[in-house]
Amino acid sequence: MMKNFNKTLLAIAVTLASTQAIAAGFQLNSQSATGLGRAFAGDAVIADNASAMARNPAAMALFDTTSISVGMTYIDTDVTLSDAQYSLAPMGSSNPQAIPDVSDIGGASLVPNIFIVHPLNDKWAVGFGTYSNFGTTTEYPDDFAAELFGGTTKVRSVNIQASVSYRINEQFSLGAGIDVIKGSGNLQREFMGNTILDVDAEGYGLGWHVGAIYEVNENHRFGLSYRDSPTIKAEGDFQYLGQSAADDTLHLPLPAMAEFSGFHQLTNQFALHYSAQFIQWSAFDTLDTDEFGTIKEYNWRDTWHLSLGGTYTINDTWTARAGYMYDMGAVDQIKSIAIPDSDRQWFSAGLTYSLSKHADIDLGITYLMGEDVNVTETQNLPPLDGKDIPFVAQINGTTLANAWLYGIQYSYKF
Repeated sequence: MMKNFNKTLLAIAVTLASTQAIAAGFQLNSQSATGLGRAFAGDAVIADNASAMARNPAAMALFDTTSISVGMTYIDTDVTLSDAQYSLAPMGSSNPQAIPDVSDIGGASLVPNIFIVHPLNDKWAVGFGTYSNFGTTTEYPDDFAAELFGGTTKVRSVNIQASVSYRINEQFSLGAGIDVIKGSGNLQREFMGNTILDVDAEGYGLGWHVGAIYEVNENHRFGLSYRDSPTIKAEGDFQYLGQSAADDTLHLPLPAMAEFSGFHQLTNQFALHYSAQFIQWSAFDTLDTDEFGTIKEYNWRDTWHLSLGGTYTINDTWTARAGYMYDMGAVDQIKSIAIPDSDRQWFSAGLTYSLSKHADIDLGITYLMGEDVNVTETQNLPPLDGKDIPFVAQINGTTLANAWLYGIQYSYKF
């Protein structure tokens, strides 16, 4: 019975650690400060610096000189749990107890990025980039009563991209490339005052992407891109209650993404741009390991990001931008205090300061506002008191996840 109990706890904790890495609630874009300042509206077609290749490889065809971009994004996530009650009792009964509100559960992270686009001639261009879409820390306090559902989770990922573009004619350009994604996670969980789990795992996956751009003229263009994301195979030693699962593999499917963007230079100073991005989160239906098989079902839903932005050229030195995004949450019926996902709204603004005709500094800021979500989690447990009656642990409460994102970027065109 204790062996099955250990397996249940491992399944719970590994699931929480892994899904936080890819949950929509923590899918915080960090490819560029420029895009951050417009809520990434139009980013698959604008191509104002080398970071554009992260959203559409065909955008490299819009460059006529080598361009580099180096930046970082500071992500400050604020996750709270309020009005919560926790119960641990024999099956068929309950003893809900109110527990104090918990704030500052989310952590902060600094995420760097670097890109280079190099035209080979007037037809071909190549590009390389390194950035991250995910970087989060969720940590409940040591005295959190519902420790089975809380704990500490740290997740990081790095995307290494290599792409090529080809200009067919003055209107059409195509692009394609590969992505190597490295993911890593650290997890600690306690139950009834004892450390039950300590997990370190990391792994790699290989994906690919394609894109196209259609230029109506120099003032109007459209972009379309598709990214086929891999299944990450994260390997590690899972330690729990004196037992271990050495070199086990966790299979983590990531969603495919498709994006359509438009850009319109309406006047000499003002441009309007927009994007619609589809994310196939329904691909993340189950979580499997080699040793335990299917350990969790999710049945997440497909989602959309819809964004609209504007760019205003003040003068030769300063450019201002702003944007708004409506971002659907991926979690559907199965909710968790460790995945405080909901629909979100992005409110973004940014500036570009031109140091010279070759060099720019970009600043971007976004407030990401989530929604209150009522969560009830239940976990069946084996007998804990030496008798034959199994126990049930349950927590219910309200989660809320907000975030501030701050970006800075330096770009140079040779």
